[in-house]
Amino acid sequence: MCPRIFRKNFLFASACFTLALAVLASCRASTPITEGTPALEFTASSLQSGAISKAFTCDGSDTSPALSWGAPPPATQSFALTIVDIDAPVGTFVHWVLYNVPASARSLPEAVPKIEQLPDGSIQGITDFDKIGYGGPCPPGKSPHRYVFSLYAVDTKLPLPASATKKQLEKALRGHVLAHGKLIASYQRQSPPN
Repeated sequence: MCPRIFRKNFLFASACFTLALAVLASCRASTPITEGTPALEFTASSLQSGAISKAFTCDGSDTSPALSWGAPPPATQSFALTIVDIDAPVGTFVHWVLYNVPASARSLPEAVPKIEQLPDGSIQGITDFDKIGYGGPCPPGKSPHRYVFSLYAVDTKLPLPASATKKQLEKALRGHVLAHGKLIASYQRQSPPN
């Protein structure tokens, strides 16, 4: 009787262990979409000493800053851009999703209109404000938050509709990023939000 119970328990424990190993193997961190890609020169003349001016936040006119970048790899067909608050209370907070920016573009002007499709064919996605277009920093409280501006040179035009989310954009970018650029800037509110 004891050997039979032991054998059943051993088989059950072995099956559970094998299943646990399979689950852990599938939980590996996914490869970043920019891994192995060269850097792309990326600058923002509107950002002073790594800080976001009040004009580009909810405390100002909430307009997008001017951005510019260098020449991408020759196979580039479009650019994509995201801005994410990495210090948000919920983990991250998406402030801008922009894609299918023409490959000939080397900059974005200040105050890009908050419309689904821009005159040059660029498409804007939805932010965590649940709105189309740029939504400036608006951190709660008085602590500084860091904002990551990520620019991607892409080897295709992405088959995404307007209002795509950052998650949808990142999925579409997999295997298509030729080069990337990144800026980190901060913003700290001077008075608590109302």
